[in-house]
Amino acid sequence: MVVRMRRNRSQTAQRRSHHAIAGVRLSKCECGELRVSHRACPNCGKYNGKVVIDVVARAKRDARRSKRKQTSMRESGRDTSTKEAEKAPASS
Repeated sequence: MVVRMRRNRSQTAQRRSHHAIAGVRLSKCECGELRVSHRACPNCGKYNGKVVIDVVARAKRDARRSKRKQTSMRESGRDTSTKEAEKAPASS
């Protein structure tokens, strides 16, 4: 049995020709870095000439979180980086 109003391959391909993903639109920030339009700059935290993201505080917070995570992993014995470092000199 054949579908009566079937669309052929070329019509399907023509319809899908507009489904391509467009590239990201980038613009230069005041600091010189490239950033996505209508978004704050990840490097300096400015948007439209004003500082909207405190980049220094965010870096400190991320460092604090990663340090806390490393200490908790080390205490629980799941930290693999220290175990690998300990095993490497012993086998050499």
